Amino acid sequence: MKWSDKAWLAIQPIYEKTIQLPFVQELMKGILAGDKFLYYIQQDSLYLASYGRLLTGIATKLSNPKHIQCFITFADENMGQEKELHDSYIKDVTLMNDAVPSPTCLLYTSHLLKQLAVAPLHVMIAAVMPCFVIYKEVGEYIYNHQKGENNPYKSWIETYAGEEHIESARKAIEICNEIAESCTERQQMEMLEAYVTSARIEHLFWVAAYNKEEWPV
Repeated sequence: MKWSDKAWLAIQPIYEKTIQLPFVQELMKGILAGDKFLYYIQQDSLYLASYGRLLTGIATKLSNPKHIQCFITFADENMGQEKELHDSYIKDVTLMNDAVPSPTCLLYTSHLLKQLAVAPLHVMIAAVMPCFVIYKEVGEYIYNHQKGENNPYKSWIETYAGEEHIESARKAIEICNEIAESCTERQQMEMLEAYVTSARIEHLFWVAAYNKEEWPV
């Protein structure tokens, strides 16, 4: 069994709870309140800035030229695709200028940037994998279970269930498995710990979006 398969099995309880969250279920049905989705888009845009730095940082630490190019592409083309998607939903630039990271958004970005600052490569790449894998799986789940053709979030659904995103996830998983193969059992456990932590925070990100999480004071 490949490392990615073991990791996916480890987060199955998290994933199953994620796809049952009100945010995911209502987005799938096209009934998610617009203000909740806008909040999510704002927070996701803030998150992506740190996510992009992590992808670029991983690229600088890889040794295989093909792997390096993949992560540069992830940081460039795919980040651009998501920014274009976000811009299609946020028409007023001042809405983004006024947005501040929620507690959960700050937790997630801090977690990722910590890996970039202090973690070895194998842990760093494992920490970023849930963003590839979970978004792919959630996107495909929503796409396969949606009903009707007038979902206002159709472009979001098609982006994360689309071939480009699926192919990016496939390549990232492949690279992660290659790195895991050269790791000791202990190092693979370190990878799994980082992977599970990111998956947990990913789950919280959806919860925070639905609740429009705010700082208590």
